[in-house]
Amino acid sequence: MKLSLSCLLACAALAWPLAASTADQSAPSLPGHYYLQGVMETGSELLLKKDGTFEWMLSYGNTDQQASGAWRVAGDTLTLVTGNGGKEPQFRVFEAAEMRLQKAAEAGLWVAIVGFPRLGPMAGVEVRFEAQSGKTATAVSTANGDAIVHMPASERWVRAGLRREGAQADYQWLAVPPARAQERIAAFAVTDSQWLRAQAFQKLALRVVKGGLQVDDADSSLARGLYAKPAAK
Repeated sequence: MKLSLSCLLACAALAWPLAASTADQSAPSLPGHYYLQGVMETGSELLLKKDGTFEWMLSYGNTDQQASGAWRVAGDTLTLVTGNGGKEPQFRVFEAAEMRLQKAAEAGLWVAIVGFPRLGPMAGVEVRFEAQSGKTATAVSTANGDAIVHMPASERWVRAGLRREGAQADYQWLAVPPARAQERIAAFAVTDSQWLRAQAFQKLALRVVKGGLQVDDADSSLARGLYAKPAAK
């Protein structure tokens, strides 16, 4: 029996939403903890959370990388997109016991040091310096965590506002301790050390295949392996 073209098109139209629905239905089964298999001397894990966020890590040789953000699925492609989930870092003033400053800043300079105590500096933090007179100046922390501005000797530092460079969030304002203001140098700690870690990628695509997830990039060594969930016991 021959089918007319109009009949074939009608059948195709009915089949398309069914196929899309089948692909979409695989999403609920995707969340879970995956481990990379098949790539020698490389360890990697991927945690897909039910709330649509993920955590990823990779370790090979002396190199450790990490990434976190949101995941989404379309058809047989799962995409990881790094980001902060809309959250912004929180800051506080270093406590006296955490301070290791031994000398004042040079005359005419105000220095804000941003980082995590005993762990390391944080770059890319926009610091707004405010004097008692209301005069302000702004600088961004560099790789060593320092944000430095020029200020006249007649000005006295009273508070600092901090936020990520380029963020639209309001500054988080912190009072500068009198002793720090007198020496024109103060340290501010980010409360979560995760903000010190660079993201390994901005976007990573994986194909949903039998047995798990495979990196969809022929130039990546990870494409030779498979992210799979542990076998059920």
